[in-house]
Amino acid sequence: MAVSKQKKAEILSSLVEQVKNAKSIWFASTKGVTVAEFADLRKKLREVGASYTLAKKTLIVKAVKEALDLDLNLADLEGQIGMVCSNDDAIAGLSKVNDFIKATEKEQKMTWSISIFEGKLQDKAETKVIASMPSRETLLSRLVGSMKSPISSLARFFDAAAKDIEAKGKTKVGELEWKKEEKATEAETPAE
Repeated sequence: MAVSKQKKAEILSSLVEQVKNAKSIWFASTKGVTVAEFADLRKKLREVGASYTLAKKTLIVKAVKEALDLDLNLADLEGQIGMVCSNDDAIAGLSKVNDFIKATEKEQKMTWSISIFEGKLQDKAETKVIASMPSRETLLSRLVGSMKSPISSLARFFDAAAKDIEAKGKTKVGELEWKKEEKATEAETPAE
């Protein structure tokens, strides 16, 4: 079905707006993805402030050229090309699509093509490497977990010490007796 020039202009202006507002843009080649799978993927992307848009390759190339002044060559890529625009976190949307790619790896319904990350055009290999990175939210939760670990260990120590004091029938730490175990080794014994 042919699309009118007016409709193409509307699609192009929408794509330009998406590209301008995106922190990162990822391109994925799709083959055989069902409507239900697209709907589920788009829902997951909306949750992290990202979007997935299917459009003609020529319109995507024009939109990127107009918005970022970058030249793309999508003509060599197979199948439909989808554009993932991450607006809040540069990697969060990517990780959602990467989960889908891993889940459908045998069928190869979707594969990474190229990306625009931090204003630079990345090739397929670099895109795959970036795709394996955790999102900002994941990194922050790992940081909090590692900061919380020593405090948790200290709390467990105090809890065990309190139970030890109760087991010995004491009420205060000051009531505990300290016994130093001395083990004399041959090096420490005075020579006669």
